[in-house]
Order: sequence, then C-alpha cells, then structure tokens
Amino acid sequence: MSTQFGLPGDRVGAVHVALGGGSHAAPRRWRRIVAANLGWLAASNGLGAVLSLVYVGIVVRTLGIEGFGRFALITGAAQALTVLFGVETWKIVVQYGQEHELRGDAPAMARLIHAAVRMEIVGVALGIASALAVVALGREAFGMSRDIAFVALGYAVVQLLAMRSTPTGLLRLHDKFGLAAVADSVQPIGRMVGTLLALWFSPTLTGFLVAYAIVELLTAATYWLFVHFRLGLAPTAAWRFDWGRVRHENDALLRSLWSTNLQSRLMLASRQAPLFIVGSMIGPAAAGAFRLALQLANALSKLSNLIMRAAFPEILRSARGLTPDRMRRLTGRILMTGVAAGVVLLPIVAAGGSTLLMLLAGQKSPVAYGMLLWLTAAGCADLIAVLLEPILLAVRRAGAILTARGAAVLAQLCGAGLLVPLMGAYGASASVLVGAGVGAAILAVVAMRYAHLPEARG
Repeated sequence: MSTQFGLPGDRVGAVHVALGGGSHAAPRRWRRIVAANLGWLAASNGLGAVLSLVYVGIVVRTLGIEGFGRFALITGAAQALTVLFGVETWKIVVQYGQEHELRGDAPAMARLIHAAVRMEIVGVALGIASALAVVALGREAFGMSRDIAFVALGYAVVQLLAMRSTPTGLLRLHDKFGLAAVADSVQPIGRMVGTLLALWFSPTLTGFLVAYAIVELLTAATYWLFVHFRLGLAPTAAWRFDWGRVRHENDALLRSLWSTNLQSRLMLASRQAPLFIVGSMIGPAAAGAFRLALQLANALSKLSNLIMRAAFPEILRSARGLTPDRMRRLTGRILMTGVAAGVVLLPIVAAGGSTLLMLLAGQKSPVAYGMLLWLTAAGCADLIAVLLEPILLAVRRAGAILTARGAAVLAQLCGAGLLVPLMGAYGASASVLVGAGVGAAILAVVAMRYAHLPEARG
C-alpha cells in the first residue's frame, strides 16, 4: 500500500477509539487535534483578516465609495458564477477518503481523487460556457455595460480556472493544516502586494481586478504543488479511472455531492443577494458601503469558519459514536457558544466599529456602521449553524442541512423584500440576520430531535 493513502498505526487506533472503541481518550484526542488544526487556521486567517482590511481600505480610498461599490459588484458577480458552476469536492474527499484510508484501499482512494478532479474540470468548463453565454446573450438584460461585462467575465474565468477544492480536501484529510495555512496565506499576502503594485502602476478598477485575478491563480498553484510534493500523489495516475467503481465504492456519492454543492449555492444566494439588491435598488455607493461593512463583519467573525474547517475531519470520525446525552449536551454548548460570541462581539463592534470603518474608508459612514451591527449579529448566528452542520452530516442528516439552508435563504430574501423598502440599505443587512437566525434555529431543532431518536442510541 502506498504510504500516502494509509494511516499510521497510532492514528488508526485513535480513530477506532473515536468511533466507539474507547470512552475517555476520544474527547481528549478530539479536542487536541481540533485545537492544533484551529491554531494553524487561526494564524492563517488572522493574517488574512488583518491584511484584507488594509488592502480593502486602499481600494476604497483609491476608487472612492462609489467606485468601490462597482468593484464589489463585479467581484461579487464573478464569485456568483464561480460558486454557481464550480464543484465543491473537498467535503466528499474528506468524508469518503477517511473510509478508504481506514481500510488501506489505495486504488479506491486514487479513483476518488480522479473523480473529484474530473468533476471540478467539468464544472470549470460549464462555468466558462455559461459566463460566455451571459455576456453574449444576456448582458443588456442584466444591465451591464460592455466594458463592465467583459471585465467581470475575465475575472470569473480566472476564478473558475483557479480550482482548488480537491487539494484542499486532501490536505485536510491528512491533517496537513500547516500546509493548508501556508497555501491560504498566499491569497491575502498576494492581494496585499498586488494592491500596492496596482496602486503604483495602475490605480484603476481594472488594475485592482487584474491583481486579484493573478493572485487567485497563484493560490491554486500553491495548493496543487503542496499536494503533489508533500503527499506524493503521483502514483494515483497508475490507477485506471472507472466511474462505475467510484460510485460503488463511495455510497451515495452523487447525493452527497449534490447536497454539498446545493448548500454552497444557497450560501451564495444568502451572501451575494443583499449586495445585488442594494446595488440595484439604491446604487453603487450604497453597495460599496454594504460591502465595506460586510468585509469588516467577516473579519470580526472569522471564528465560525475557522472552527468548522478545523473540526470537520474529526467530527466526521467521532460523531457517529455520540450518545444521546452527549449529543444534547453538545448541541446546548454550541447554542451557548453562539450567544457568548454575540455578547463579546456586539459591544466591541458597537464601541469601535465606526472608528474602524473610518480608518478603512477615510471618511465617516453612518450607513455602513449601522449595517455592520446587523451583519455582526448574523455572524454569531452563523457560528451556531456551521458548528452543527458537520455533526448532522456525520449522522447522515444532509437533507436537514439542505432544508435549513433553503429556509434561511427564503427567509432572507423575503426579509429583504419587506425591509429594504422600509429601511433602505439597513434592511438588506437586517435580512441577513433574519436568514442566519432561521437557519441556525432549524439545525438546532433537528440536532435535538435526532438525539431523542431510538437509532441515535445505537
């Protein structure tokens, strides 16, 4: 067996304990591994959060709040195309890859990698074709000028080509969070350097977009190089790809892939819809203020994504062994974590948010400050959701996650429709909180109900 697909003996034993072979070592091991993973991610994302505020501030000050609004709408549209047609494979690589490694089945692991890469390539091709069709046939319907449409198209094509979901999954599967942290850091550091170069040579909207596009490609290349040289996956090329065997070896693969990617698209709707609503109903300046507030809110609430990404592999290994009592206690702790995050973050944002926004934009922005408060509260609700999702995924409740995401998006869109006419730009950010709250509430109810089912006692 090729060593890169196997687990060391101590890790196999630890996984056995996590799945029910022991009682006391598993929680301690779980906390130790998650803490280590979280440390790497915190270092990477902490650096990214700080640098993002700096380079976004440079773009805002250079282009002005209205120009930054156009920049945000273009990058948002490109990201929408990327998420809509890209294939998110990292979760299935982690989920099914664990099972193959526990069995020591290198050929099955190789075929899973082949399948994930091929699915990403198909998504890239479909995304590029769809983006071309939008520009050729629907540009006027979307109200885009020719120049803006082609700039958005070029940026979207680059983002699609910079596929890195599969190598991300492989690094997390093998607990190479240090390497993943280094690869993640390429993006914020590259954007910082690219923003400074664009500021010096071409301080225009197009100049900043070109810099961002080059960094996307560099980030993807770093991920693939790490996977190739540190995990030694070249032997996978020796195994012949067989889609039929892939489906047989990975039970419910397509259903899991469909669920995961539909969740991504629903998350896209929840994140991008308010920006487009504000831009279309109020204007680019308001869209710029919303994007500025969202950038700062994201930097302040990075904890939710950090914990989910760090804990996801270990939760999958251990969640099936949870007793009903532990499931209930864990759900209760997660709910308290979200409340505690709100108690800590909201006063900090209320006290210092206006100053931070002024440092970023170079001017006071009461509208952005008001939106920042709503978006920070939404981030606390998201913390609850992202902690509950991997647990429910591990106990085969992917349908519940999908339902919660769909309900959250529907609640957010309905909220935006009602609140934007009444509250203006504030209504868009308030609707984000409505959607996040609905999604978190549904997932909490499902987790508690599962803990009371007879099958949960097995």
